[in-house]
Amino acid sequence: MKRLLTLVALAATLTASAQVKVVKLWDNASAPHSNEDAGPQKEKNGNLYNTVDTELFIYPAAPDKATGQAVVICPGGGYRFVSMPREGHEVGEWLSAEGITVVALKYRLPNGHCQVPLEDAEAALRYIRDHAAEYGVDPSRVGIMGFSAGGHLAASAATMLPEEVRPAFAVLVSPVITAEPGKCHKGSFDNLLGTDRTAGDEAQWSLQNRVTASTPPTLLLLADDDRTVPPVNSTLFYEALKRNGVKGCSLRIYPSGGHGGGFTPDRIYRTAWRADVLDWLGTLPNSASH
Repeated sequence: MKRLLTLVALAATLTASAQVKVVKLWDNASAPHSNEDAGPQKEKNGNLYNTVDTELFIYPAAPDKATGQAVVICPGGGYRFVSMPREGHEVGEWLSAEGITVVALKYRLPNGHCQVPLEDAEAALRYIRDHAAEYGVDPSRVGIMGFSAGGHLAASAATMLPEEVRPAFAVLVSPVITAEPGKCHKGSFDNLLGTDRTAGDEAQWSLQNRVTASTPPTLLLLADDDRTVPPVNSTLFYEALKRNGVKGCSLRIYPSGGHGGGFTPDRIYRTAWRADVLDWLGTLPNSASH
């Protein structure tokens, strides 16, 4: 993959809890591949449509709690939009307050060009490792986290990128995993691969098929009553991890919560799943090799 643009426009904004740095990585004209979307980008209820450039929103870890870990966050949206407010910025504020540096990724939507979001995720992983000293991050402890279709993107990074680039760990929340009929979230794969995709395309991007012994340890979280992405997506991935001998993995299934409800204040397992994420992150080694 081409190296990132050497530098990149930086801007800073202030939130109530952290100094957030915004890094523009590239756009369709400068990235290795284009999603062929002419734009312009649109926003509805904070969700972003027709994304044609890639930005990182970096939430530095609270200095008094800094763990040295960092995580790239991939918001969901069915590969149709990017759910930045709840699954990007809110996660950044939460985890950075807990001592974890967060890179909330605004990725370019695929528009049928499946390689585009993945090259944006790779670019984000490379960026935070290349700038690890600036953010007080251990470059061997950079992971990835994704929600719904963003979980598919995060799992793609964990299974499809070159081993030296792959994240050290993955956290997948209600993830889209498989394109198998009857088990898939069809809309995500329509947007990722197009409606004229072949059975071979579906098999290639059904990520339970891409797990190997070198896949990083993974935490999967989901609700039993998810009616949007069938829970079998998570169990297929977990079974593949175990079949390939990947150590340190965990699967947490909550009785209720639906799809994408982890940050809704009235969901009764909201506190539990946040605690489970922090607990699992605390079990990971203090260093890892890449």
